[in-house]
Formats: sequence, C-alpha cells, structure tokens
Amino acid sequence: MMLSAENRRKCISIARRLVQPGRGSSRQLLRERGTEYGTIDVRRYLGSVPFTVVGGLATRLYMPERMTLDADVLVLPDKLVEAEHALEGSECKKLGQLSIGGSTWRLPEGQNLDLIALNEPWVADAISHAVAGPGGLPYADLPYLVLMKLTSGRMQDLADISRMLGGADEKMLERTRQLIGRYRSGDLEDLGSLISLGKLEYKEGGTSHNALGGSGGKSGTQP
Repeated sequence: MMLSAENRRKCISIARRLVQPGRGSSRQLLRERGTEYGTIDVRRYLGSVPFTVVGGLATRLYMPERMTLDADVLVLPDKLVEAEHALEGSECKKLGQLSIGGSTWRLPEGQNLDLIALNEPWVADAISHAVAGPGGLPYADLPYLVLMKLTSGRMQDLADISRMLGGADEKMLERTRQLIGRYRSGDLEDLGSLISLGKLEYKEGGTSHNALGGSGGKSGTQP
C-alpha cells in the first residue's frame, strides 16, 4: 500500500523515537553484498529494449540481500509495447497490468517479472546511468533507486531507502540529495530523516533491528 506524505512522515517520526544507537545489525552484516538467490538474465527476453533492474534485485548492490525470486525492470513508456512483444516472443505469459504503468509476466522458468513503465521525467536518465551489477546486467544507480522508491512510497521502500543510504558514503549521499532536490524537493526533509535512521543502524550493536522494516538479514520479499 502506498503511503501518503503525511503518513510517511508519521512512520518516520515513530521510527526516530524508537531507534537507538547501537541497536542495529553488525557492521560486517550490513556491509555484506551477495547473490545467494541468483540473477534472472532478463536480456534473454527483452531483446534490444533498454532497461535497468530495480526492486529487490537492485537493492542488493547497496545493502544485504533480501530473498526475492522475481525481477523488476524499468523501461521507457514508449518502449513498453516493444518490450511486451519481445516477452511474448520469448514464451513469457502476461499476467496483468500494473497500476503504476507496465505489466506483470511469468517467465518460462517460473519467476515473475514486473515490467515497469513510469511516466516520469527522470526515467531515461535512470536507464542511461545504470551501473553494472551481478550477471553483467544494468542496475539502477543508488540515487535513482531511492528516487523511484520515494515515488512508490510503500513502507518496505522506506526501510530499503534507510538501510541503503545508511551504508552510503558522503559523496553518494550528496548525489542522492541533489537528485531528490531536483525532482522531489518536498521530500528532502524525509530523506534526511531516513539517512539519519540508516546511519544509526550501522553503529555497532547486537541483534539486527530496523525500526522501519523489522529484522535485518536475508528475509522478506520485494514485489
């Protein structure tokens, strides 16, 4: 469920009251990156359509991996029809439409693929500025992934933003602030709060805890 701006601020306020320094996951765990759950090479199905990997598969570049068996990719709205034709030609089965724009597909191996086509002015840049990740696939650069998750506004997205930015260096944080300031300047205050929460989690501590998203480590799914 998408949170309104008011409810998002309430959630962040509650998290800031609850979280305490030294109550987060260990630094070693939080800095781990992995591909335990494999990589879906969607290039086999999308042909020459430009895309970037988003969702749960993309977050593992910037925080500990969460279990996800499906894939989410972002394409330009004017490439959606071409991408769907490519999927149909690769024996993928269309399951339905996405309310945010795009469609959901079942791949021949059984995994689901969300083909996301957002009508946002930054989508072309997000695709062209993708970074190489596991399997040589193009993954969303962190500032664009944060921007997309702020646009989505679900509770899990807020938890992901906090944890990803908690492990980012100051140069990456500044790039993220600049991008959010350009496209969603009204969210800069919330972004600062999420950064602060993420940094607190990276302090040395015992049990894994995230005030926004529950336990850390490899759990949960990303639709």
